[in-house]
This record gives sequence, structure tokens and C-alpha cells, in this order.
Amino acid sequence: MRARGAVLSSVADQGVAALTNILVLVAAARLSTVSGFARFSAVYLVFTVLLGVFGAYTGQPLVLTRPGEAARSACRSAVAFALLAAAALGALLAGGALLVPGETARALLALGLVLPVVLGQDAMRYAFSTLRLPHLALVADLLRLACVLGALGAQSRGTGAARLVAVWGLSALPALLLSAVLLRARTAGARTELRPHLRRGHLGQRFVVEFGVGNATSQLSVLGLGAVGSPLVVGALRGATTLFGPLNVLFTSATSFGPPLLARIGDERRRVRATAALAGTLAATAVLWATVLALLPDGAGRQLLGDTWSSAAALLPATGSQYAAMAVGTCGLLALRMLDPRTTLSIQVVFSLAAVAFLITGYAVAGVTGAAWGLCLGSVCKAVATWTRVARLRRAGGTGRTGVTPPAVPSAP
Repeated sequence: MRARGAVLSSVADQGVAALTNILVLVAAARLSTVSGFARFSAVYLVFTVLLGVFGAYTGQPLVLTRPGEAARSACRSAVAFALLAAAALGALLAGGALLVPGETARALLALGLVLPVVLGQDAMRYAFSTLRLPHLALVADLLRLACVLGALGAQSRGTGAARLVAVWGLSALPALLLSAVLLRARTAGARTELRPHLRRGHLGQRFVVEFGVGNATSQLSVLGLGAVGSPLVVGALRGATTLFGPLNVLFTSATSFGPPLLARIGDERRRVRATAALAGTLAATAVLWATVLALLPDGAGRQLLGDTWSSAAALLPATGSQYAAMAVGTCGLLALRMLDPRTTLSIQVVFSLAAVAFLITGYAVAGVTGAAWGLCLGSVCKAVATWTRVARLRRAGGTGRTGVTPPAVPSAP
């Protein structure tokens, strides 16, 4: 596929995925009470953490694989590993939820049952990106969007969190089956090998640690604040971030699906400049979107988030500023992945833990608004650190790892 078509297809696919993500949360907010949406948000946050872990372990190393027979085999292996691991983890999650009473536990049970479907479909998106066939991921994600809208649209107001989770997860099944058929046709004859994913030194192990301290730490801290403070804290913060759902998905996708596209640019200096231009564009988009949301009439906001709108709207200045900083920091991490994927761990550890400290301190000082500004400050610090490291690597001449399979990840089984 030509470079321009690949870029357009990839951007469109991320847009569809972002739209699906935000519509799921918007539909849940409109169908649920405030407390019901808080429960759904907590369970969906658990899924978001697991999605990031699986993407870091299987997807991000996969997109650094060289094109060719090695990539075809790596794609089959990564998808098979993701499906089996998701099934095992889903069984453990569902089994544990059976032992705990309450609506939240029932929603976690539903999540465990649908986990192989939603995580398996996401793993195939990485595979299509690696094979430089993003238009196939776009087709599958369009089908998923249609199924999600149809399934959630058939639910009545007051639907419980457990039912919403089950309906959302099962609606991804048609997209999973279509992706499996398309992927099998493009990787026929390639070997499937699970052992490389379990070997010591697999690059995904490093990426999971980065995700754990970079993304999951702050998200789990939000859950912790809801547990020790008020569950409505989770709903307010998640409601605010829901409004920025498309940008959130695009940021995550930049480090996950950006390398195969940037690898088409032959010169390292031009790749870094392209990444910096992307950072500026996304940051400007975040500011513009925050401005639009701030000017939104109260009635229109309630149409989006229902009763959660009032608490989420108060956090828009802080959340909008956070997402502008996240745009710069995420693209800085993408540049570092292209220069040397082993240089980002220290940044993630230091500044993600700092963000958690800012979050907790902000909540202690000014409640949920202070927590939101604490997250913003953490994102600003991380953005500065990533681009400082990029500048140092560029002055040192980089490492020359762009476009190659990392040594810790076997290029072929």
C-alpha cells in the first residue's frame, strides 16, 4: 500500500476507534444514573488498563518488526498469544468477581467474559498496522462502531453497569471474526510461535513496565481516590476525560501505530521533525477542543453526559491543559521509540510517579479540581523531559535502531 494511502487509512482508523470509545462512554452516561455511570467508569477503567498492558506487551514490540516473512509470523504469534492470555485473565477476573457481592462485581464478571473478544480484536489492529495494511483495520473498526451503536442504542435508560459491559463487549464479536478472516488470508503459511513472548528479555516486558508507571499508575490512583474518598471522584474525572476521548485514543495510537508510518521517512532528522510537527498539531487540537467544550451550552452538555456533565464541566480547563501537554509528551515518546526504544523507561518511571504525587497532593488541597490540575502538572513535566532526551540523542547521533526488529525480540520463530 502506498505511503499516502496508508497514512490516510491509519488516521481514519484511529478516528473511528476514538469515536467508538467516546460514544461508548457517552451512551453509558446517558443510560445510567450518576452512581451507575461511576460503576461503569470504574470497570471500563480496569479494561483500559488491561488494554494498555496487552498493547504494550504484544502490540508495541510487534509494530517495530521489519516487514516480510518475519512480520507475518510475528503477527500470527502475537494475536494467538493475546487471545490465549486474554482468555486466561478473563477467567481469573470472572472467577474472582463471583466471590464478591455487588453491582460492580457483576460488571467485573461481565468484563472477564468478554475480555478475549475486545482484547483479541485490538491485537489484530496491531497486526494490520505491522503488515502495512491499515485499511483492513479500518474496515473491521467501522463494523465494530456500527455494532456498538446498534447494541447500546437498543438498551433502555437505567440499564445496569453489568449489562452495559456485556453488551459493549459482545458487540465487538463481528469485528473480531472479520479481522480473523482477513488476517489469516494475509498470513497463510506463516508459523505461530508463542515461546518468544515468554522469554526473558522480550521487549514487551520493558514496555509493560513503562505503561505500568506511565499510564496505569495514574488511572489506578484515580480508582484509589474513589475508594478512600468518594466514588463520584471517579465519575467526574472519567466524565471529563470522556469528552477528550478522541484525543486520548489518538495519543495512545501514536506510539502504538506511528512507527510503521514514520519508518517510511528515510532520514532520521526528518522523522524527528515530522514527530515534532505532529506534537504541535495535536496540542493545538486539544486546546481548540477544550475551548469548544467550555463554550458548550449546559443543555447540550447534559445531552452528552447526563447528570455527570456538571461535575465534568468544572474540570475542563485543567483537563484541556493536560491533554495539550500529553500531546507534546506522547509525540516525544514516539520520537524516542524511533531513535532507541530502550531510552524511555527512566522517564516514564520518574515523571509518572511524580504525576501520582501531584494528583494526590492536588486532591488533598483542592478536591477533585486540584486532582485534575495535579495530573496536568505531571503531563507538563513528562513532556519537557521527553523532548529534552530527544535533543540529547539527536546531538549524540541517535542509535540507528529505527525500522529494525529490536534484538530482544526474535525476528522469526
